Amino acid sequence: MNAAIVGLAGLVLFTLAYRFYGRYISGTIFSLDEENSQTPSEEFRDDIDYVPTKKGILVGHHFSSIAGAAPIVGPAVAVIWGWVPAMLWIILGVIFMGAVHDFGALVVSMKHRGNSMAFVAEKILGKRSRTLFLTVIFFLVWMVIAVFALVIANLFIQFPGAVLPVNFEIIIAIVMGVLINKKGISLTIPSILAQLMLIVMIFIGTKYPMSLKGLFGDNELMAWVVFLMIYSFFASVLPVWTLLQPRDYINSHQLVMGLTLMVLGLFVTQPTIVAPAVNFNAEGAPPWFPFLFITIACGAISGFHGLVSGGTSSKQVATWKDAKPVGYGSMLGEGLLALLATLAVTAGFSSESAWHDHYHSWSAANGLSAKISAFVLGAGKFVAGLGIPEDVSHTVIAVLIISFAATSLDTACRIQRYIVGEFGKSMNVPVLENRFIGSGIAVGTAFLLMLTSEGGKGGLHLWPLFGATNQMLAGLTLIVITVFLIQKRKNFWPYLIPAIFVILMTALGLSMNIKIYYSQKNWFLITLGIILFAAQIWVFVESALAVSRARNKMD
Repeated sequence: MNAAIVGLAGLVLFTLAYRFYGRYISGTIFSLDEENSQTPSEEFRDDIDYVPTKKGILVGHHFSSIAGAAPIVGPAVAVIWGWVPAMLWIILGVIFMGAVHDFGALVVSMKHRGNSMAFVAEKILGKRSRTLFLTVIFFLVWMVIAVFALVIANLFIQFPGAVLPVNFEIIIAIVMGVLINKKGISLTIPSILAQLMLIVMIFIGTKYPMSLKGLFGDNELMAWVVFLMIYSFFASVLPVWTLLQPRDYINSHQLVMGLTLMVLGLFVTQPTIVAPAVNFNAEGAPPWFPFLFITIACGAISGFHGLVSGGTSSKQVATWKDAKPVGYGSMLGEGLLALLATLAVTAGFSSESAWHDHYHSWSAANGLSAKISAFVLGAGKFVAGLGIPEDVSHTVIAVLIISFAATSLDTACRIQRYIVGEFGKSMNVPVLENRFIGSGIAVGTAFLLMLTSEGGKGGLHLWPLFGATNQMLAGLTLIVITVFLIQKRKNFWPYLIPAIFVILMTALGLSMNIKIYYSQKNWFLITLGIILFAAQIWVFVESALAVSRARNKMD
């Protein structure tokens, strides 16, 4: 099968979805075309968290924040069951679940003064739901910070040519933030110069790779983790305009450029998909149903995105109409990334035998570093088809992934700071509301998690539960939005149907995971799995009660 045809079909479907289904969700269900009230960013402007932001900048910030490494890793693992089921779930899941979820979370948060989804859950579902939300969110973001820091550290080690351009980008972002927000300079010239300098740095970085060997003895991974934790702390306490917004704006252009190169390379090279269309009997793999849906995770729908929508972006949307491109449009962009990741690891191999060598069993396919490397090499093959040297192509793709993961990392730290603050408010411990204390707890707990295993790889112990926790949070968010729509006497079925599907898949997957962990005598994961399964039952009960109460009030 020609991979370019599959890619084109996905692009067409995403475009049509934004044009028609996105308009229906925005205009008909939420009636944003008729909304003329002030947005939270204007009403509560403080120039730290609440900052009215131009649509182009915020789309870049939001897209960069949600598009981490998960939509690459998830599809890259899930193709072991075949590229057809993976591709179908990515496309249909993104259009009818993921983008709907992200957009709804953004709008409902804006309707509640830009507060987090935990705060919204308390207002809509009750106080118990807020506790549940905060607990699940803290656990999920804890994993996101730990795992994404490890992903970035591993990529810096595997592709040292990416070190210089990625870190040079931080300096450029700070300079741009000052020039734009304090000097009033237009975005155009700084943006062009930033991209040109980054392109130059990619070539220089490829020729002169950098490493941190020697700082922590032979443990270069730990050296990078410490560096990333320090960076994340400062990124989460600084006003959004100083680093996050300009960095994500630069990243958005860089990511668009990288995705464009990949798409063009795909159409020029027109590689053949060498992976099997369907492979439900892969050696050692769990049943494709329900694990396909949980494994792909952020590539189709993600609870973490609801935290970004209802945690940071809702405080920055300047006009109500901007919510559609920010919420619905950005998730379509992530769907494109997941689609390209699927094609890179199914058409980026030289032959069918080469693919089978890499995916001969579940244990081989389930390696985090191996899957990211497979994506870099496969996507680099697409880019090299445009005449760009192969080593430079690999650096381009590595920088692309690190940029995705880094923006998710610093956004996650900021979100965790909000969550710690909400815990402090609910427990009447004001010190936890201090942004320096909250950020210190966010970074410190994630760092301790990584220290639970030799070499700083403790965060990877929780990776098998990441997808389930992520989907659980997505299901709960969808229920909150469903009840909100019922209360407003709007059509709630586009949210209730995905909520039921996601909750059922998560419950089934968690129960099967617990059995697998028991057979492996992995008591750590068994304990966490049982806790999450109990939370899942709690989600189901609270959801059913909330929907029932809302429907009764309508009658």
